[in-house]
Amino acid sequence: MDVRPAPGADGGTEVPTCFRHPDRETYLTCVRCGRPACPDCLRPAPVGHQCVECIKEGNRGTRMPAAVFGGRAVSGPLVTWVLVGLNVAFYLAEWVYPRVVDYLVMVGRDHDPALHNQLIGVGAGEDYRLISSAFLHQPGLAGFGPAHIIFNMWALLLVGPALERLLGHARFLAVYLLSALGGAVLFYYLAPVDEPSLGASGAIFGLFGAWFVVSRRLRVDTRAIVILIVINLALTFTIPNIAWQAHVGGLVTGGLLTAAYAYAPRQQRTLIQAAATVAVIALLVIAVLTRNSQLAAGALG
Repeated sequence: MDVRPAPGADGGTEVPTCFRHPDRETYLTCVRCGRPACPDCLRPAPVGHQCVECIKEGNRGTRMPAAVFGGRAVSGPLVTWVLVGLNVAFYLAEWVYPRVVDYLVMVGRDHDPALHNQLIGVGAGEDYRLISSAFLHQPGLAGFGPAHIIFNMWALLLVGPALERLLGHARFLAVYLLSALGGAVLFYYLAPVDEPSLGASGAIFGLFGAWFVVSRRLRVDTRAIVILIVINLALTFTIPNIAWQAHVGGLVTGGLLTAAYAYAPRQQRTLIQAAATVAVIALLVIAVLTRNSQLAAGALG
């Protein structure tokens, strides 16, 4: 910290004031620009103190560390843990209020007896079910029971943290949510219109596809993820009551979107990745609107 001499020490009588607060007298100066500044406007520097304006100017030329495929580098898998927390919270809510499944489950179009046979589903304008169903899991002890959410959360924690560090928070979240949406859209197209579906498996398969893509891009061994995908697809098509459409749709969506992220050239990488994200969203929205029209035409027919 530079200290100016007290008034009168060199024959001068004018008292300097802070360049940001003219009403504050000060004998301190910034070692970089030399302007007088009060203690509130100074910050410790390797030598002396610098004013906040000089620090701000210096930070403009400092590049933030980036993730491998763009975006800011992350110190921890924050999004992964938030997603796990949301899935667990919804699962606990199902135990407390089982009807939450009826309100949020993925279904194309059906009549709900508990609501006086009211028409429900995506085809009835409840588009939120395409995403909300991805945070639900088999309730109670029937069917797969707790094994449903346990496996999905295990898989999320298996590949999520590493993917999040490679992609960054925003891109990782986009892959997860759009994979879930892609799985629900394919289910909407191919499954019986009144058949319900729930679970994070579409999003999980999307992360499997994403991990395969980044492994290829980084030229690391992909055998483990290929074996994991093959085993899960085999289970998908051999065990009854599994929505294979959601698994396949999530796998394809997650793989394609991650390919756009991983193979985008460094020049204008962010722009290309954003355009790819918007393009995937647009395709899925168009697909949903087309399916809605098909169901509406079928009802009229």
